[in-house]
Amino acid sequence: MQRLLITAGAAALALAASGAAQAQDWTGGYIGGHIGYSSIDSDGNETIQFDTNQDGRFGDTVNTTAPANAFSPGFCNGGAQTNAPAGGCTEDDESWDFGLRAGYDKQFGRFVIGGVAEVSRQELEDSVGAFSTTPASYTMTREIDWTVGLRVRAGVAFDRFLVYGTAGPSYAKIESSFRTTNGANAFTERGEDDGTWGYQAGFGGEMKVTDRVSLGLEYLFNSYEDDGYRVRASQGTAPATNPFILVNPAGTDFRRSDSDVDFSSIRFTAAWRF
Repeated sequence: MQRLLITAGAAALALAASGAAQAQDWTGGYIGGHIGYSSIDSDGNETIQFDTNQDGRFGDTVNTTAPANAFSPGFCNGGAQTNAPAGGCTEDDESWDFGLRAGYDKQFGRFVIGGVAEVSRQELEDSVGAFSTTPASYTMTREIDWTVGLRVRAGVAFDRFLVYGTAGPSYAKIESSFRTTNGANAFTERGEDDGTWGYQAGFGGEMKVTDRVSLGLEYLFNSYEDDGYRVRASQGTAPATNPFILVNPAGTDFRRSDSDVDFSSIRFTAAWRF
């Protein structure tokens, strides 16, 4: 990825140097799109937290009748592949990132300020796994489907070349899911939130290859808060000595320890200016 950025940056500078010497005006509207690559910024220490007495406070230990920690095998950053840690976990997802944008810039001397609205499509998964002594595995997953952003852009123009920073609010479509190899207990998903607000921030460079067409390279950091999803483990066909119902017969609630959903995108941009 670093080599790709260096190569793209060098090409942009070379094209800028070969452009006409005539000063360019960046004032005006534009429509365009982008294509690139996104990856989850994972918390390597994330776990699943438990509320065994359903008092709304998470951080309880799920104990067996021994008593012993029923989740002593531990947790993993990713989706559990089998019912035991030895089976390993999948890595968090990476995907293509593509979308459409429209905006307007206004130039004041060498300074350029404007706004851009953008919709992007991603297929990113962010999972955390847990293992119990049963043995069994439990995986909670978030999937980021698409984002919509409305950002300010501000930068400095060097004739055909523009460097800028950008930031603003964003909305993300996030779907949560749960899977387990535990076939004895019953599991109920609740509090799923289909979308959440956050922000985007980044920087980039753009170059006019003609008076109407501009190409660019952009980095964008996305951050969202997703803390409403819960899973309740109740008795099902398990015996009354089951760890999930020892404290409260109604069961034990699960949640992820990290409510932040962060990912980074690097994309190539293209715009038609008018």
